[in-house]
Amino acid sequence: MDLEGFVRRMMEKKSEKKSDEIIKELSERIAEIKGGKPEDWLEFSKAVVLEVKNAKKAEKLPLLSYYKSGVKAGEAGVGSRGEGDFFVHSMIAEIIASTKVSGVISSRDLDDAGVVKVKDKDKEYIYVSVDGIHSRLSEFPFIAGFHVTRAAMRDVLVMNAIPVAIFSDIHIADDGDVSKIFDHIAGICTVCELTNTPLIAGSTLRIGGDMVIGERFSGGVGCVGIGSKIAARRNAKDGDLILLSEGAGGGTVCTTAIYYGYPEVVEETLNVDFLRACEPIVREGIEVHAMTDVTNGGIRGDAEEIARVSKKRLVFYEEELKKVVKPRVMEMFERVGVDFMGVSIDSLMVICEEDVAKDVKKVVKKAGVKIYEVGRVEEGEGVYLERGGRLERIKPRFRESAYTPVKKVVGENRPENYEEMMEKIRKAAKEAIKKKDEVVKKVRLNF
Repeated sequence: MDLEGFVRRMMEKKSEKKSDEIIKELSERIAEIKGGKPEDWLEFSKAVVLEVKNAKKAEKLPLLSYYKSGVKAGEAGVGSRGEGDFFVHSMIAEIIASTKVSGVISSRDLDDAGVVKVKDKDKEYIYVSVDGIHSRLSEFPFIAGFHVTRAAMRDVLVMNAIPVAIFSDIHIADDGDVSKIFDHIAGICTVCELTNTPLIAGSTLRIGGDMVIGERFSGGVGCVGIGSKIAARRNAKDGDLILLSEGAGGGTVCTTAIYYGYPEVVEETLNVDFLRACEPIVREGIEVHAMTDVTNGGIRGDAEEIARVSKKRLVFYEEELKKVVKPRVMEMFERVGVDFMGVSIDSLMVICEEDVAKDVKKVVKKAGVKIYEVGRVEEGEGVYLERGGRLERIKPRFRESAYTPVKKVVGENRPENYEEMMEKIRKAAKEAIKKKDEVVKKVRLNF
């Protein structure tokens, strides 16, 4: 429970109420969660209300206020790995681009990791990726740590780099058991040990400090890599083949398994197959054009982004695609009605010339991982599924495939007011850029 948010809502909705009434109601809510009697929490509640009042005064200063779009994150699909989320990320990229300070590969390229050149070195690059733990794995910190670490390492590997270091950021709410931190770190370190990649830095904080009560656990893991080549999505070429390794999924599949009542499927995800498959491609210097891990909105989402930045058409073969999900996971998907093309399956996607594809298949199979030829790149635009000799256009939905019962209720479809929402979000991004520019100018004057 967000205490500050609760008080703010009470002040807005019940402005006729006096502070003492809000304090009384807040202390009752806290007692329900933390235990004790409401009167035990009166002094604490008074302090919360005082802090919120002072914060609201501070917000009158332009520096401490922000433009309100009127669009909530959930409404916009933020974090839901679909059309809405992709749009918000495109606005983030616009803000970053406005700094006029860019890497060799930046967020505008829609790649898995960013790349910067090592100063004064010809072809030496540093690669950095960051992934957040799956939001529904708060009660399963070990699995959350395992899969987010694996994801961060994948993002560096597919850019054609070797991971050399891991870092973490942990956030736990006030009532969360300290053991969650240790269990999570153990999950991270399991992948580190299996791949001989050290965890070297991190941060541990409480979510909202004293202002958030409950047991929620969140955070992220980052990976740093080094290399001399870049396999960017924009490099996909006409005539390339598309290869996909067999995937069992990660955090998303674990979430589906847990919340749909198939916990035994979680064990299918405990592997480092992707890393074993991708590393020899990088180490042996095989000249692929692009690589990615199938995560963001599944095949629908990642393929759409590749088509957009490469300005090419991607065509997939329906029957071959069905082979890339491990049978036990696919069986679960079919039972609960999840579209495997719209969720993260953590397959390695390689886009390369036909002759190179033979070498890729050879090293991946040698690593003990199955890989299939599932499509081609050609002139044109968009993403298509070849079904019965005909091409069918496929696109990301507003949200990724609904892979839990709650997500089924929320739905995947675009809101009726989507265009209006986009304009409001676009306006908010422009205001953020304007604020950034004003502060940069002011600080520079004080140099």
